Amino acid sequence: MASGERSVVQSGVPGLNGPSGPQSAAPGAPRDARPAMVLASPKGEQAQVPATVETAAATDGAAATRADLLDGGASVAGESSPLRPSPEILGPRYLSAQLSRLEFIRRVLEEVQDIRHPLLQRVWLLGITHQRVDEFFEVDVSGLRELREGVQAGTAGLLPDGRTATEALDAVFERLTPIVAEQDACWQALRDELTANGIFLLTRDELDEHQRGAAARYFQENIYPVLTPLAIDPAHKFPHISHRSLNFVVALEDPEGGQRFGRLHARLKVPGNLPRLIPLPPPAGTPPVETGEGSHTPSYFVWLETVIAAHLEQLFPGVRVVGKYLFRITRDADQEIREREGENLLHAVQESLRERFFGFVVRFECTGDMPEDLRIRLLREMDAEGAHQEVGIAPLGRRDLMDLMALDRPDLKYPPFIPRVPPTLAEGGDIFAAIRRQDVLLHHPFDSFAPVVRFIEAAAADPDVLAIKQTLYRVGNNSPIVEALKRARENDKQVAVLLELKARGDEENNIEWAQELEDAGVHVVYGIVGLKTHCKAALVVRREGESIRRYVHLGTGNYNASTARAYTDLCLLTCRPEIGADVTDLFNRLTGYSRQRRFRRLLVSPTGWRQRLVELIDREMSWVARGEKGHLIFKLNGLTDPPIVDLLYRASQAGVQVDLIVREMCILRPRVPGLSDNIRVISIVGRFLEHHRIYAFRNGGQEEVYLGSADLMPRNLDRRVETVFPVEDESWRTYLRDGVLGLYLRETVRAHELQPDGSYVRRRPRPDALPVDAQEALLAAARAG
Repeated sequence: MASGERSVVQSGVPGLNGPSGPQSAAPGAPRDARPAMVLASPKGEQAQVPATVETAAATDGAAATRADLLDGGASVAGESSPLRPSPEILGPRYLSAQLSRLEFIRRVLEEVQDIRHPLLQRVWLLGITHQRVDEFFEVDVSGLRELREGVQAGTAGLLPDGRTATEALDAVFERLTPIVAEQDACWQALRDELTANGIFLLTRDELDEHQRGAAARYFQENIYPVLTPLAIDPAHKFPHISHRSLNFVVALEDPEGGQRFGRLHARLKVPGNLPRLIPLPPPAGTPPVETGEGSHTPSYFVWLETVIAAHLEQLFPGVRVVGKYLFRITRDADQEIREREGENLLHAVQESLRERFFGFVVRFECTGDMPEDLRIRLLREMDAEGAHQEVGIAPLGRRDLMDLMALDRPDLKYPPFIPRVPPTLAEGGDIFAAIRRQDVLLHHPFDSFAPVVRFIEAAAADPDVLAIKQTLYRVGNNSPIVEALKRARENDKQVAVLLELKARGDEENNIEWAQELEDAGVHVVYGIVGLKTHCKAALVVRREGESIRRYVHLGTGNYNASTARAYTDLCLLTCRPEIGADVTDLFNRLTGYSRQRRFRRLLVSPTGWRQRLVELIDREMSWVARGEKGHLIFKLNGLTDPPIVDLLYRASQAGVQVDLIVREMCILRPRVPGLSDNIRVISIVGRFLEHHRIYAFRNGGQEEVYLGSADLMPRNLDRRVETVFPVEDESWRTYLRDGVLGLYLRETVRAHELQPDGSYVRRRPRPDALPVDAQEALLAAARAG
């Protein structure tokens, strides 16, 4: 935060008992999931916002053509209320999921330019935007291209927002172009700021003689031995260009070849297993950088490709280098893992990874000096004429900028903080006794992840523990959880782990962990055919006297100690018998042949969560029909499921107040007259990645709060094993309602409010109000203990 600004937590939070919108008759007609056209915001209409904040600009809604409306309703108490939008300008019923994802990247870029973040945090965020754009091409653009080809083959139709795949791709690239330009502008500005703070990322011309010598030695000792130039000519097959690899195409002339061969070309891959930023010694006599926190030695770096370019002649002795041009490609990385009956899932995933290596090219990036005829040739050789082409400024692939966060420059980072450990879980105490006394809720990263690790470590060492069962999705490197599970097996515990091999981007890592656990004697299940297991659950079975007690950990985030310091997540430690019985049944379903569909307290996808969510939303509408207030507060990462969006529209029309805190993709149009008047959607982008999912229902004053691993997306509701679990301790429900959800709803520093046209407007505090930064307020509370 800027100097002089304060982050506050005010009392009187509009939580579940807050004001509701205007009431209407209770809906009850059967739901109609057919595509429909609904009202968009009239051009120039000012979006409605709470009295505590004001938007930074007015809404500029998009105009569309008038069309007939399809009515729909929800079943409540046998009565019905059709959709009755106002006779305004008509537009698509849903926003574009792809454009919504790009809007998230744009919001992160806004944070890159916000000087309230420390410099290295802003550089890290810029790297995140490049990583996200890569993923957008790998998944979203490749998916749209496949859908377009399906349309041409007669096997696919319109997207939920009413666009064809071709129209969606056109809209994506139109929105993406200014984002890429903004990334370039941010990089140039940040490079200047880094230089001003003693962090130099040098070009070849900026190296002094001492640094040139150091770079030359590094090239000879570390780079040259691993480089492999590959000729491009009729006698050599065009080399495979791997996903996200950085490459040179080198133009050569052979003085002895005369005109017989003309200009020659070779491809040289920049090694991906070497540091992208190579440290160099400072020039002689360079003074230290003086800051308010002391002095620091300046840091000098040169890009790996810059060093290679400076020494290319050594790779082609006797041949003259006349041109060197960088390019980079992005391939389709969302290929479906084809699972066949009776096939080993491990082999299926390994085969899918091999196929992904050859996924079609969706993006081609190059620097502006590459001749057009050479670019056309490369695209033709890679069968990539249909790829999106970007001509940018060096360096390409700036996701590696995130590595600069490792620099020892505390003056350019957020002050370090030590996550809080609740007194009940203090080191040296009996963690099982603490859980028996009361359910324990941990809020990461404000609460330490160490108690979660200690829970598994204590179970591994405790002679009374008989069995440990756990799901693992993304565990990271050097996982203390995996080490504890291996020790548990050494101590003769029954240990079963479902390690999801299909976690995109972590398949190879998870295969290695699975094999390591199996080598230790752990029973490893690779997943369920046809479903991805995304739930976060651990079960410890312990003998206590003459009986057995089950201890459970359930969470919204992965068992990953690294991301637990960067993501906001929640987890519950409990020994409630019904939850323990449910988790036991869940593991029987994951590891065996159980077909159990209903559970006592857990809500499990794909069999029960969607149905129960519909019932809970319907229940809020029924409360309004009886004259009570209705209020839903959902905090999640993505909302892209059309039937759930339709149900939220109906809840709004019934008079239910709907507050949504959606980090990234949201296809729901808020604040549309007659359709979603009572729906507000905000997104928060801050120091930490918002990751927890919280679902709160007012329920006539008897609030219910659920946490879980599931977003409201078709994949989470229908194609994954997810768990959503109730928070049954009243004090924890109050904390989540007022201390988390209520705080986020008052956020006026890092929050953006979604407009009916799909754009986002940053929320600002009123002139007479203090700014509210939710993450900073939670950090302050954690520091205070």
